[in-house]
Amino acid sequence: MLDTHARKYVQPSIDKTAHYFLNQGRSADQITIIALFIGLGTSILYILGHPVAAVVLLWLSGFLDAVDGTMARHTKTSPFGTVMDITFDRVVEVGIILAIAYVHPDVLWPLLLLTASIVISMTIFLVVGAVSEKAGVKSFYYQAGAAERTEGFLLFSIMMLFPDYLFWSTLLFFAIELFTGIQRFIEASRILK
Repeated sequence: MLDTHARKYVQPSIDKTAHYFLNQGRSADQITIIALFIGLGTSILYILGHPVAAVVLLWLSGFLDAVDGTMARHTKTSPFGTVMDITFDRVVEVGIILAIAYVHPDVLWPLLLLTASIVISMTIFLVVGAVSEKAGVKSFYYQAGAAERTEGFLLFSIMMLFPDYLFWSTLLFFAIELFTGIQRFIEASRILK
């Protein structure tokens, strides 16, 4: 929801950063790979006991994830770049869930539910994007929903920074992600019939 409705407020800084990297001769795919490694650094820092630094890296990774898409739209887009972008986003998310599970094994069940809800929601998102004839700003049809990447980052941040509430914040994330999957499924039934 925030990605769809609030992006206009941060887009100027995303544009400036994208143009800076393009002027330096960098490609969108290079920034996607950098965002992946920074995102994986989130998990490592969290396991090492540095949750604040982990959250900072998480948001830097997310910012660069937005930058690479803007760069791609200003250059020749790469279908494989889209594959890398979506895949690496999930790798970062799974890495965070695994890191939290490693540090807090007592919360495995809610983390498993969260993982399942992400798989379901992303499956619907990707299949609708693949079979839909609608095109958006991105290289495929982008289904907005209650939980987009920014909401996920907010909830991951809460999970990492406030371990006393980890059980409940994980279940909240699960519920929002599942609601998003249902929301996308209902939209798919409407637009694909």
